[in-house]
Amino acid sequence: MLSCKQASRLISQSLDRPLSWRERFSLRLHLALCDMCTQFRHHLYTMRIAVRQLTRRIEQDEGLVLPQEARNRIAESIAGKQ
Repeated sequence: MLSCKQASRLISQSLDRPLSWRERFSLRLHLALCDMCTQFRHHLYTMRIAVRQLTRRIEQDEGLVLPQEARNRIAESIAGKQ
């Protein structure tokens, strides 16, 4: 059986990649027995949804303009790293 550390790692990885059937089975078994990891999974998924919604709002905000000074600093930083 997975430890909580292993389960939390798989929960995080599941946001970025599909888990193998073995990983999914092990994680489901652990979650069936561990309330703390189940809560962690719920909180992580809730945060992901909130970040997506915030990103959409920011992208749709036509009044949001990056000041020229900030644009210049970003351009200089990018140029300095190349």
